[in-house]
Amino acid sequence: MLNRANYQILSEEEERIGKAVVHTAYNIHKNLGPGLLESVYELCFCHELTKSGLSIKKQQPVPIIYDGIVFDVALRLDVLVEDLIICELKATETILPVFGAQLLSYLRLSNKRLGFLINFNVPIIKEGIRRIVL
Repeated sequence: MLNRANYQILSEEEERIGKAVVHTAYNIHKNLGPGLLESVYELCFCHELTKSGLSIKKQQPVPIIYDGIVFDVALRLDVLVEDLIICELKATETILPVFGAQLLSYLRLSNKRLGFLINFNVPIIKEGIRRIVL
């Protein structure tokens, strides 16, 4: 059972940026369709978000803090939007459960609350967007 006392709603800014992320994914999928490489979608996704006035960081490193030690390992999230929202982009036939777990780990490790797992290799993009809130 969800403990509502500990639950915090997202800020208006997080919701506004989240809507822009989803809108951008829809537009890219409408224009390009499925079947391309993930790198193509990432390039266009970042271009569209920047064009709409949002700041983005591509392939953002995620440090691991374990036992009081910071490990700068090769973990990289695909896109960080406005330093608030993590977007993990995929172009695969099947979304494996580990992809959602990966996004959850990135959210926890970076102290972010909202993330999107977006798979562009689907006939209808609505089926390829998963929103995760911590």
